[in-house]
Amino acid sequence: MPTESEPYREMGVLKTKTNKEKIMSKYRILVLNGPNLGFLGRRQPEIYGNKGMDALPGLLEELMGESAREVELLFFQANGEGELIDRLESAYKDGVHGVAFNAGAYTHTSLALADCLAWIKIPCVEVHLSNVWARSEPLRHKSLIAPSCVGVVSGFGMDSYALAVQALYRHLEQNQKK
Repeated sequence: MPTESEPYREMGVLKTKTNKEKIMSKYRILVLNGPNLGFLGRRQPEIYGNKGMDALPGLLEELMGESAREVELLFFQANGEGELIDRLESAYKDGVHGVAFNAGAYTHTSLALADCLAWIKIPCVEVHLSNVWARSEPLRHKSLIAPSCVGVVSGFGMDSYALAVQALYRHLEQNQKK
């Protein structure tokens, strides 16, 4: 996990149980963050809240209960568009089951990310900490990546990530039965 003074980039695998317990994860979900999201919990807390990524496993356990044990979380943050595309392509190659993706400002501007999501076809939920439709800038009201996502969660602070992971879990469970 990142320390209070450092942003995170590749936090690696975070499972929702202690290391002493053996975990059999059913789904691997990538929590992917774009530009300016490396200091969550400290950057503009009046807009984005005061919780960091380290709060996500606990929030997920509260929300999903025992089902949270079936989810293995992978974390990555990058400020560059190319790095995000490289990580999405790696997720495709590695067989990641879903992506909870806060592309930050790239949500509204990046055809490259939209194109990548369209071809890798990994179920993705677009995530926003703030309610982008309540923000004053009209540009923030349009998403280029949404057409390649199974859904959007916006406006619930760090809970947006937990809700996105839960939604991905349910989506994967429902599609596995088909």
